[in-house]
Amino acid sequence: MAKIYVQTHGCSANLSESEAMMGLLSNAGFQIVDEMEYSDINIINICTVKGPNVPLKEIQKFTEQFPDKKLIVAGCITRDIIPLIRNINQEASLINTHNIHRICEAVEEALHGNVLEALTQERIIKAELPKIRTNKVIGIVPIASGCADFCTYCSVKLIKGNIFSYPEPYIINEVKRNIEQNCKEIWLTSQDNGAYGLDKDERDERKLPKLLNEILEKVNGNYKIRLGMINPRHIIEIIDELIKIYQDERMFKFLHIPVEAGNNEILGKMKRKYTIHDFRQIVDKFRRYVKDITIATDMIVGFPTETELQFQDSLHLVQEIKPDVLNIARFSPRPNTIAAKMGQLHGNIKKERSRALTELFTDIALKQNKKWIGWKGKIIIDEIGKDNTWVGRNFAYKPVIVRGNFNLGDEIEVEIKDNTCYDLRADVLDVPNIEISVERNFT
Repeated sequence: MAKIYVQTHGCSANLSESEAMMGLLSNAGFQIVDEMEYSDINIINICTVKGPNVPLKEIQKFTEQFPDKKLIVAGCITRDIIPLIRNINQEASLINTHNIHRICEAVEEALHGNVLEALTQERIIKAELPKIRTNKVIGIVPIASGCADFCTYCSVKLIKGNIFSYPEPYIINEVKRNIEQNCKEIWLTSQDNGAYGLDKDERDERKLPKLLNEILEKVNGNYKIRLGMINPRHIIEIIDELIKIYQDERMFKFLHIPVEAGNNEILGKMKRKYTIHDFRQIVDKFRRYVKDITIATDMIVGFPTETELQFQDSLHLVQEIKPDVLNIARFSPRPNTIAAKMGQLHGNIKKERSRALTELFTDIALKQNKKWIGWKGKIIIDEIGKDNTWVGRNFAYKPVIVRGNFNLGDEIEVEIKDNTCYDLRADVLDVPNIEISVERNFT
């Protein structure tokens, strides 16, 4: 059968969809290969949330390196990027995020020299699709697709559509299947986990806390849940229930709550529907009741009309909150969004503000991680590191670098001895009675 190579860009939801496409293709008899050189057909699962430049460069590279191979572009395909893709490759098939279940059809058509375009907005339950995991100990479980909000700068709503929450039984069964297949970490993912259930009847109460409680009650095993990004405005209504759920030892003490700006006027122009006071209260309450929780947030610099004083508010908020993880993005206008029509700041201003925020956060992160020196406890080995190292995660989802002979999924006792602004460095205290694998080539 034909050999297929899949490359993924973007968030964990995109990674989950690539795993699903590989699962569907494998079940249909196609062979998944790890290198594009050995493939008959290449699939690139793109992300356009941050603009078209990166995906277009990748499509260009695929087309130039392998002009005789069929190419399928999948994922977050916007209407505006389609003609740009066609300028690069007239014969590429296009499968958007709503049609990944048709990937086998796209491959069959490509093998027969036909071009398939599947760009309609279908509603499929992606939690039940077969998968080939890219990491054998991490199960990525999508709980919804789409978004309940329409921020002025963001193209997610244009790409993914309205929030579509998957039924609880499908999600729970998918979690069970991952645990039965020896996954140690479950990543619950969507464009906004806090919006789960908002498309349901209010009387149904099928919202995020209920879903989490159902999983923890019905799925036994030795695993931890990493809850993905939650919009602050959705946390406010369920914060007490979430904090109670976070007391369960199976929950990673990790909260990704994107603030995006430190000034209320800018938040208003973004249509974020919460205030800086709301964000502070959420962070304060989680830190008060969930010991050593890792707080991750996002910040956009150079939003249209943002003044220097408003940017200073962002710096002051980061200095005050001291997040453990900060994802910084320079504003870039997305086609067909409201913010694209606003007065844009010069690129040099955005570059300088990004540099200033990065320098501030680097210093904060170094000091935050230094507090972990001397900590002793268990970590789950979930990644092969660089230079013969391994990466594990502790209860707060902090990345811990260790050396030794391990397997993915091993749980080991460590003591933190050093740190950088990115991770913790540890000595191994106790190694479980495990069979050491000679091979380190995991898929």
